[in-house]
Amino acid sequence: MLSPAELERYARHIVMKDIGGPGQQKLKNARVLVIGAGGLGAPVLQYLAAAGVGTLGIVDDDTVSLSNLQRQVIHDTDHLGEPKVASAAESIARLNPNVAVEPHPQRLAGHNVMALVSSYDLVVDGSDNFDTRYLTSDACYYAGKTLVTAAVGQFDGTITTLKPFETGADGQPNPTYRCIFPEKPKAGLVPTCTEAGVLGALTGILGTMQAMEVIKELTGTGDSLVGRLMLFDAKAFRMETIRYRHSENNPLNGSDRKTWSEMLEAS
Repeated sequence: MLSPAELERYARHIVMKDIGGPGQQKLKNARVLVIGAGGLGAPVLQYLAAAGVGTLGIVDDDTVSLSNLQRQVIHDTDHLGEPKVASAAESIARLNPNVAVEPHPQRLAGHNVMALVSSYDLVVDGSDNFDTRYLTSDACYYAGKTLVTAAVGQFDGTITTLKPFETGADGQPNPTYRCIFPEKPKAGLVPTCTEAGVLGALTGILGTMQAMEVIKELTGTGDSLVGRLMLFDAKAFRMETIRYRHSENNPLNGSDRKTWSEMLEAS
């Protein structure tokens, strides 16, 4: 049940027909895992905490550095050198003491990914590398967990929602991450954030979009981004949407967890 203080805190949600008290209770009961407490993860965590998501898990093995602060707004100068999961937890506690934080100061890897994603209702990928994106999406596929994933370049970004464990209105399986991005780019082909740079506010826009999608998924509100990849061009301030479908050539088709583990070893 929502306490009197929570009723006041979330009043602007509760008066909304599409959220209301039942929707706010769903947020309070939810467990969401956020991969990365960086540029994307920062606004995701801030807005989900403010919205009243009851439990937030944070996976990140990095510490706060000065070059992070141009975009990773959940951290500040006083927390330089501190583990990002600890810095983020402190910020969330100041923002909303009703939210429980479960820090995971480790790097996501084949040996821990299934245990982590299986412990939560929904997963948000705010990572900055393809290895983690593919690992996370594959794990969510096998764990049957909804995944909201986004990525950014210098002035552009993408976001989509994945529910490949369900079928669409046409009776076909929903697509996986590998249906739209079948193979990881070769190492060095796509420059990293450190190499190319990134506009700080861009990560705020895409991360906030991720938080919006999470809230919609948890409350059953609006149209999902399943099967739709939204592209955002910050220079032109233009959004476009590409529809994509389940691919029969998806390498995960017909495979089980053991086969997937073997794929990880070979990748």
